[in-house]
Amino acid sequence: MVDCDNCASTMWRFLVKSLTVHKDPEIGLVKLIKKKSACSSLRTHSARPGSRAGGLSRRCPPLPAGPPNGRLLLRTSSSSTGGGADTKLAVDFGKQAQKEGRVECDSSVREVVQSTKEAMVALQRRNPAVQPLLAIVQAGEDDILLEAHKEMAGKIDLNIIQICLAKDCTEDEIVEEVLKLNEDSRVHGVYLHLPPASLTSRVLNTLKAEKDVDGISDVNIGRLVRGDLSKGFVPPIASAVLDLLEKHESNLEGKTVLLVGEGHLGLVLQYLMERRGMIALKSNWSSKSHLQKQVCVFVCMYVCSFTLHTILTSCMLEGGCKKLVIHCIDIEISRAQKPKSMNQLAEEIGLLPEELEAYGRNKAKVQLSLLDRLHTQPDGKYVLVAGITPTPLGEGKSTVTIGLVQALSAHLKFNSFGCLRQPSQGPTFGVKGGAAGGGYAQVIPMEEFNLHLTGDIHAITAANNLVAAAIDARMLHEATQSDKALFNRLVPTVNGVRRFSPIQISRLRRLGINKTDPATLTPQEVTSFVRLDLDPSKITWQRVVDTNDRFLRKITVGQASTEKGQIRETGFDIAVASEIMAILALADSLLDMKNRLARMVVGTSRSGQPVTAEDLGVSGALAVLMKDAIKPTLMQTLEGTPVFVHAGPFANIAHGNSSVLADKLALKLVGRDGFVVTEAGFGADIGMEKFFNIKCRASGLRPSVVVLVATVRALKMHGGGPNNLGLVADGCYSNLRKQIQIAHLFGVPVVVAVNVFKTDTKAEIDLVCQIAKECGASDAVPCHHWAKGGQGCLDLAKAVNEATITPGNFQFLYNIEMPIVEKIRTIAQKVYGADDIELSPEAKAKIDYYNQQDYGSLPICMAKTHLSLSHMPDKKGAPTGFILPIRDVRASIGAGFIYPLVGTMSTMPGLPTRPCFYDIDLDPITEEITGLF
Repeated sequence: MVDCDNCASTMWRFLVKSLTVHKDPEIGLVKLIKKKSACSSLRTHSARPGSRAGGLSRRCPPLPAGPPNGRLLLRTSSSSTGGGADTKLAVDFGKQAQKEGRVECDSSVREVVQSTKEAMVALQRRNPAVQPLLAIVQAGEDDILLEAHKEMAGKIDLNIIQICLAKDCTEDEIVEEVLKLNEDSRVHGVYLHLPPASLTSRVLNTLKAEKDVDGISDVNIGRLVRGDLSKGFVPPIASAVLDLLEKHESNLEGKTVLLVGEGHLGLVLQYLMERRGMIALKSNWSSKSHLQKQVCVFVCMYVCSFTLHTILTSCMLEGGCKKLVIHCIDIEISRAQKPKSMNQLAEEIGLLPEELEAYGRNKAKVQLSLLDRLHTQPDGKYVLVAGITPTPLGEGKSTVTIGLVQALSAHLKFNSFGCLRQPSQGPTFGVKGGAAGGGYAQVIPMEEFNLHLTGDIHAITAANNLVAAAIDARMLHEATQSDKALFNRLVPTVNGVRRFSPIQISRLRRLGINKTDPATLTPQEVTSFVRLDLDPSKITWQRVVDTNDRFLRKITVGQASTEKGQIRETGFDIAVASEIMAILALADSLLDMKNRLARMVVGTSRSGQPVTAEDLGVSGALAVLMKDAIKPTLMQTLEGTPVFVHAGPFANIAHGNSSVLADKLALKLVGRDGFVVTEAGFGADIGMEKFFNIKCRASGLRPSVVVLVATVRALKMHGGGPNNLGLVADGCYSNLRKQIQIAHLFGVPVVVAVNVFKTDTKAEIDLVCQIAKECGASDAVPCHHWAKGGQGCLDLAKAVNEATITPGNFQFLYNIEMPIVEKIRTIAQKVYGADDIELSPEAKAKIDYYNQQDYGSLPICMAKTHLSLSHMPDKKGAPTGFILPIRDVRASIGAGFIYPLVGTMSTMPGLPTRPCFYDIDLDPITEEITGLF
C-alpha cells in the first residue's frame, strides 16, 4: 500500500514549483482572507450570509455526494485473468475501504515536506525581497480539499490567501476577483477552486498565464496536449500523480490505467501517461459499475466537481497527521472584505436617508431624531458581554460580541445589532492593540475603526483641553487685573451697549443675583461675578491626550515669564478617562449632554465652593465641539451585521461601557424579537458592575442576559500555572465562579462563552463548560468565532436566545441613598471579596466635602486594576481576606458618579518596552496600513 499523505505532499511540492516558475516565493505566515458578497439584513433577513474560511483545529466535512466516499488505497494487484503476470495500479475508495486501517504517515512524507521547505528557503536566499503568495479563489464554504491545502501549506511554510465568494457567485464576480489578483504584485499564483460550471473559458482565460499555478487555462492545456512541453507547464496534480506512480512502480511502460471523470486534468494525464508508454482508458463516474466488470483494479481520477485533490488529500487528513496552526492577520481579513454601502446598510436596518450622515464610504453618523420617530417601537432583547478577570492581552469580549451578533443575524435570522466602544489610540499603539475584534469576527474596515473613526475622541480631547486652558487663563487674569478691568473685559461694550451673555446670566442666577442689566450690579455683586477665586491646590481638572504617556502623569505649568508666576502642578489623563467621555456615554439627548457639561466641577474656590464649567463660561462651547460626537457611528461586521460604535471609556479608570444612546437606538431598530449585544470593559467585577449600577440607572434599561467570556489561558493563570487540567479547574472554581456570582447579585442569568484558542484541548474546553454550569451558569458553550465567524458562535447564539425566554429579576447592588462610604464598602465586599475598605485621610476629607455639597446620592465608579479582583494585580483567582485601600475620591458631577481611586491606580497608562507601534507601518505607494491588530 502506498502512503496517500505522500501523494498529497508531492502534489504540493509541484504546486510550489509552479509558483516559482515566474517568481520567487515567500516564507511566512498562512494568511486567510475572505471575500463575501452579501450579508444579513435587519429588514428582511433574505440576504444570504457570506461564507467563511476554515479555522483553527476545524474538523473536515465528509466528502460530498457524487463519487463514493472512502479512503484512497494505492496498491498493486494480480489481474483476475492474467494470473498475476499483468500488474495494474488500483485506487479503491468504496464503502468497504472505509473500514480498513488508517493510512499512516511515514518518513517519505517528512522527506517530501522537508525537501520542499529547503527549496523554499533556497529560493528565499536568492531573492529575499520577493515573498511567495498563493491565492485560492473559492465559492462557498471550505471543503475537505481546502482544509488539506491549508494543512500542507502549514507544513511547507507557504503563504495562502483564500478569497471566498458566495456559493452562487456569478461569472462577472469571479472575473472581477481574478482581474484584481492579476494586477496584485503581491500574489504570485492563483488557484481556482470552483465548480465546473464556473470554470468557463472566460474565467480560465482571464487568469494571467504566469499566475496559473493549476495549469488549467485553455492556452496551457492546449500546449500540453499538443506536446509543446517547452512552453506549457504540467499541472501540480498531474505531476503529483505521476510522481507517485513512478515511486510505486519502477517500470510503468505497458501498465493499464483507467481515468474516471472529466475535465482538463484528465486530458493532461492521458497525454502524459501515454508518453510514458502506459495504456490510458477513460470513463465517467456513471459507468463505474460497468467498468468493474471489465477490469479488476483501476485508477480513479475524479476530476469533475472536486478534482483529484479531494480524493488524494482526504486520506491524508484521515491519516492522523498533525493539524495545521493557521495564523490569520486581522487587517488582511478586514481589507479583503468589501463592506456594503452605507446607504444599503441604512435601508436594511430601517433608517431614512435624512437620518444618515456619511463619513466617507464605510461609516456614518445617525441622527438622534430616530428616537423620536421610533418612540412607540418596542425594545429588543438586551444582552451584555462581560468577562472573567483578563490577562493583559484581553480575552476576546469584542470578538465574542461580534461573533454573537453575526450568528444571531446572519445565521439565526434575528434582527441584531452590536454596540461597541471606540478604541483609544493608547492601547492601539501600546500593548493591547485595537478593539475591532479579530479573525472572522470583526468590524470593518478595522483600520478606520481603530484609527480616528469619526473623530469623537479628538472632539473630547479638544473640549477637555479647552476647559483646562480656560481654568489657567481665568486664574491668570484674576491674579493680574482689578475687579473693574475684569468686568469690562468679561462684559464688554459693543456698539455702545453692554449685555450679559446667556451663560453669564446663568452664573448670576446661581449667585442669587436676579439682574440682567450690567449697569445695575453693586460693587460686591461685580466682585462675586468676576472672581471664581479658584484654589490652585484644589483644581481637579486635568488635560488629556489619547496616548499612553507616563511622563505626563505629573507636570508643572505656567513656567514661562509671560504667565507671571502662575506656576502649579497638574497632570494629564488619557483622553478616554475624561469626564466628557463619560458624559458622552451616559447622556440620552443633546440637551442632557449640554446640561451635564455645564455641571462638571473643575475645582473648588478658596471659600470652598465648587466651580463648574458653566462658571467658566465654557460649557456652551463644549456642546458645540461635541454636537457631532453625540451621534453614534454606524459600521458593520465582516458578515454585514450592523454595529454602533460610540464612546470609549476605560472600565478600570472610568465606567467602561458604550453609549446609552447607541443602545437605545439599536433596541428600537431591532424591534421586540431582536437582539442588541453590548460590551462592558475588562472583567465583570469592573465593567459589568458599572454597567448595572451606573449605566442602567442612567438609561432605565434592563439587561436580559449576561454573556461571560472566559478563556482557558486566563483560567490557567488564575489556577496558578500553564499546563495542567487541575489548574484549569482551580481557575474555574475561583475566578470564573466568582464572576458568575457577581452577575447573579444583580438577578441576571449568565451564559459562559469559552473563547477557544488553537492551543486549547478538548478536555480543557469540556472541563470549563462543565464547571461553569456547576457554578450556576445557565449554559456554557465553546465559541470558534475567530476562525469561523458567526457560524462559530451558533451554539452561543442559541444559548443566549434560550436564556432570554425566562424573564430575569434584575436588582441594583446598593441603594443610591446609602452613604458614599457604605456604597464603596458594599462593592468592595460583595464584588471584590474584600474584608473591608481603608480610607486615606485625603479620601475621608473629600467624602466629607462631597456630602456637604449634596453629592452623596451619586453612584460609585471605582478606579481599580483590571488584572485582579483585588487592588493587587498579581493576586489572581478570587482573593479574600484583604483590605481595599481608597487613596483618593474624586467627583464627576456632570457624568453623575463618585470616583474612588483604589491603591496605586493611575489614570494615564504607560508604554511597554516594545509597544505595538514597532509593527505598524504605511506603504507609501498603496497607502495600505500594516501591523494593526
